[in-house]
Amino acid sequence: MKKLLAMTAVAALTLSSNVFAQDGEAVYNKACQVCHSMGVAGAPKAHDAAAWEPRLATGMDALVGTVKTGKGAMPPGGMCTDCTDEDYQKAIEFMSK
Repeated sequence: MKKLLAMTAVAALTLSSNVFAQDGEAVYNKACQVCHSMGVAGAPKAHDAAAWEPRLATGMDALVGTVKTGKGAMPPGGMCTDCTDEDYQKAIEFMSK
């Protein structure tokens, strides 16, 4: 019985972490692409490495902080209401390459 409970707990933890982990491309597609695909209101375009270079130079923590507080036409949190800091980082990494 204890072994079954332990296996169930491990399976539940594995499933819960997979449910909440978001791929950078998926975050981009659901929340970022509307503005970053066309550079709306000065947003750096996705996959324009030159446009992202000076932003990346400020550091990932600063970029994630900017997403969380908003900037210009981008509202706080961007357009992602369920993103974690890690989700924002993955989206930035996807867009900046």
